[in-house]
Amino acid sequence: MLIQNKPIWTPDNSNLLRYKELCEIGTYIIGEDLKTQLVNLSEDLKTGEYIYDTEDALLRINFMEHCVRLTKSPFYNQPMVLMDWQKALIEAAYSFKMPDTEFDRFKRVLLEIARKNGKTETCAGLAFAELIVGNPGSDIVASSNDDAQANITYNAVDVMRLLVDPKSQDTWKNQFGISNLNNGSKMTKLTDRTRNKEGRNIDFAVVDEVHEMKQNVIVKSIEQSQSIKDNPKLWLITTDGFVFEGFLDDELKKAHAAIYREDDSMASKRRLDWLYTQDSEMEIWTNPKSWYKSNPTLGVVKKLEYLEEQVELAKMSKADRIFVLSKDFNIKQNGTESWLNIEDYTYKAVYDIEDMRGAIALGMVDLAETTDLCCAKVLMMRPGDDTKYIYTKYFIPRQKLDVDKDDHNAGARYKEWADAGYIAVCPDNEIDLAVVADWFYQLYKDYKIRIIYCGYDQRFSKDWIERMSMYGWTREGKELEMVLQNAATLNNALRLVEADLKSRLINYNENPVDRWNFKNSCLKMDDKRQALCIKTNDENKIDGSVTLIGVYEMFRRHKSEFLSRVNKKGK
Repeated sequence: MLIQNKPIWTPDNSNLLRYKELCEIGTYIIGEDLKTQLVNLSEDLKTGEYIYDTEDALLRINFMEHCVRLTKSPFYNQPMVLMDWQKALIEAAYSFKMPDTEFDRFKRVLLEIARKNGKTETCAGLAFAELIVGNPGSDIVASSNDDAQANITYNAVDVMRLLVDPKSQDTWKNQFGISNLNNGSKMTKLTDRTRNKEGRNIDFAVVDEVHEMKQNVIVKSIEQSQSIKDNPKLWLITTDGFVFEGFLDDELKKAHAAIYREDDSMASKRRLDWLYTQDSEMEIWTNPKSWYKSNPTLGVVKKLEYLEEQVELAKMSKADRIFVLSKDFNIKQNGTESWLNIEDYTYKAVYDIEDMRGAIALGMVDLAETTDLCCAKVLMMRPGDDTKYIYTKYFIPRQKLDVDKDDHNAGARYKEWADAGYIAVCPDNEIDLAVVADWFYQLYKDYKIRIIYCGYDQRFSKDWIERMSMYGWTREGKELEMVLQNAATLNNALRLVEADLKSRLINYNENPVDRWNFKNSCLKMDDKRQALCIKTNDENKIDGSVTLIGVYEMFRRHKSEFLSRVNKKGK
């Protein structure tokens, strides 16, 4: 009877154990999630519960290093030289085998890694390897939330094949996908917009940017299509994101339960979670060496000086802070955070409106709900002075002055502010928007303040526009401009407001209603690094903040003309 010799796995013959050892001696710095996972995998090597065979892993590693060319500048057309973490991950994913079937243990791989660390290029190389040296007749899928995102992986595979098969002798691409003419394998795309997501037979799938998914539609479709396969692979690759209680949140809960052995189900045992995560937020600001925990390619692919710049931006801007923590360090952000620190807007700065007599101004009105708080602002400047002087009027219907306990509990002092002249109380149960237009004209009558352009949001604007037109401000004459209340429109203005507040370049006359609005204002980020000012509930009003950002958007649009007229006025 022959006794089969079992390999003794050591750092000398295992990429996985080599990587673990290098992490332990400090060559690589990793977080507790990955440390624990590496310990788990090394223990699984010893228990005998699984067969460990590196043949499939080495086939793919060797193909990637000898046949795959990189697709992006500054590494375009250079050989793909895998780093130790990539080899360890691929070996772990393909080498653990189920003892009864000898199929791969891991059917599902979650790779969470900060942006610009080569996750998509790595998985594109792996998908190309599956197309060429994987099982014949395989269906391979590049997937994401939309076609543009799925195209990143898909097009990378196409470029890789053209770099090694420029005449398309062994591979072919048409409108239906990329095909290997020798083994019958093919690659296609699958997104949330793809029709007939069911009825497929997928062997290998890469799903990119899963942090954007609110629901498990695409991944579930892929899982169901893999149910008849003996040896399927589903790679989920992502940074962290801003979708609260979405698919990734649920996936990370399962990942942590598996890593820390809180779930011993078969589904948990057959998922491989490879998480490049920080252990705390504080270490990011105090220990730059900790940045490697979420950025394993730092200094090789991802530029250290780039990340240093991002951290400096994050220290100065709340919007950048949310984005950088999420995308560069995989620290979960729900996309909503208090916008301003109290010290950003509590400083001594007052002026007398009489001193602004004859000023050139820009205006903005937030019409909001006609039964709620409404705000109007003008922005003025003086020659040779970078300060923006903001003059504001709020409007509320009578009913909010008398009975709105929720607003009062949230910090509103409407009666006190109305008595002090900061708020105008409309006699009816809703705001007469014509009165808001009258206020702009009254500024000219009382102080000869000339508003050359005035912005407005699209809601409830008809009555206001009609009254403004009576005073000579019209849309046709382009004095009135719509300012859409979305992140794409207001992101730059919001950042400029924040910077000017921090630099004490906004004199809002210490308006207490403005301060209340600043305190209530939160930021919501999107994946395009665009920020929008939002409120967390109906009682925390932010109309003053929104209007300030809007008038800054008008300043951005007309800066040259406005400053020219301000300076000309001063001569």
